[in-house]
Amino acid sequence: MAPKLSDYFQDDEIVLLRGSLNRPITGLVMDSRRVVPETLFFALPGLRANGATFIDEAIARGAIAVVTTKMPAMVPTKVTFIQVADPRAMMAKVAQRYYKFPDREMEVVGVTGTNGKTTVTHLIKHFLDADRRVGMIGTINYDLGSRTVPSFRTTPESVDIYGMMAQMRAAKCQHAVMEVSSHGIDQQRVLGLEFGAAVFTNLTRDHLDYHETLENYFAVKSRLFNGEMGGVPKIALVNIDDLHGRKLAAMIPSSVRTVTFGEEADAMVRAEDVELQFKSSTFKLVWPDGEMQIESPMIGRYNVSNLLAAIATVWGLGRDPQKFMSRLADFTGVPGRMERIEEGQVYNVLVDYAHTDDALSNALEMLRAITPGRLMVVFGCGGKRDRAKRALMTSAVQKYADFVFATADNPRGEALEKIFEDMKLGATSPDRIAWIDDRRRAISLALDTCKEGDCLLVAGKGHESYQEFADTVIPFDDRQIVRELIGIKALKMS
Repeated sequence: MAPKLSDYFQDDEIVLLRGSLNRPITGLVMDSRRVVPETLFFALPGLRANGATFIDEAIARGAIAVVTTKMPAMVPTKVTFIQVADPRAMMAKVAQRYYKFPDREMEVVGVTGTNGKTTVTHLIKHFLDADRRVGMIGTINYDLGSRTVPSFRTTPESVDIYGMMAQMRAAKCQHAVMEVSSHGIDQQRVLGLEFGAAVFTNLTRDHLDYHETLENYFAVKSRLFNGEMGGVPKIALVNIDDLHGRKLAAMIPSSVRTVTFGEEADAMVRAEDVELQFKSSTFKLVWPDGEMQIESPMIGRYNVSNLLAAIATVWGLGRDPQKFMSRLADFTGVPGRMERIEEGQVYNVLVDYAHTDDALSNALEMLRAITPGRLMVVFGCGGKRDRAKRALMTSAVQKYADFVFATADNPRGEALEKIFEDMKLGATSPDRIAWIDDRRRAISLALDTCKEGDCLLVAGKGHESYQEFADTVIPFDDRQIVRELIGIKALKMS
């Protein structure tokens, strides 16, 4: 029998009802443009637009029912209106029920933190993939088990999460690994989701245009571990090299098994005797059951931390590092995460997603230590985002780089001149930074300055294949642009 509205709402969840719950529905939608006949439309309040303004469009497209916070004065007889206290929370509950609790039939791993989420989720998937199918939801793509689709948001809305997990279940996935952003937590996109493991990588300044303070940002991240999202994870994996991680570890309920990781001596899963080279990192891995020597193809101390996060998680899920670590040599890396561009040039070029002052500092400190020549950087700051971090990013870049090409990132609807004004407040050596409006030209000029032994980092966009302006999005992939420009310059030299 076709599912009905009455299957997904409990009496005490409804504030006011107009119309019948005895109506079949064919799907759940929160975007009026995606409505098809007999779908249930959630009119959600938002930062930029209120879903209530799109109710008429949803009805015109065939919505059979609407969930809202306020009952309209006039209700069409052909449509059921359901008033609830919190439409977002209700949407998460209905989505979980509609898709028959797919999270309960897989082991779900959630990874949160300012930096490292994408790399850690890819590593966990890679280690678990050896003998079973693993789904993934993250910044770069969504692996649904039987197919992979491009990502449109790091942590999608709850209707999309549960819908994708239902596809993973159908594809016989036994695990689902997902990035969990602070927006995803705060906007209840993962409300009620049953996590087998939750991972905390670190916390640094980011998204304060949304959270306002670092304390608020941390409090939101903590909800994934303390039960405020409807349940606690079975296992918590926490980086205690990070001060917020150490604070979090002390707050986690005693009912949750907590596994700490890091380079600190009291970390349960830790790295000792770390040595960093330009193309690899080595360390002694120590965990409660043993130890082994590791040679990782990933460079930088932060990638040692990312690797420890993945190892701690997979070990915490019952796997033996002596076995699954054999797969590390086959790990090809993550697109746009310290991705090396090799086109026969005599200097090094790397493309990375670093877009906070902390991420830039970590990346550049590492490259500074292993670059025999000069270190060049191309970077920008996104528009319509935290303005206070722009000066901090410029300061971080100038601390390590020999020369900087400051340019556009994703300006969105903000004038580039204003973004540059904020960035210039952090300039410590104005003679070592050039301000170039066009990102392609900035990359081209940076490549022109590079000589043998030098290193160029193109930072901020990583895997992104677009550039976002006020009213348009254009194709733009740093990696492709670098390859094209190196090829053009090589032809001119020949």
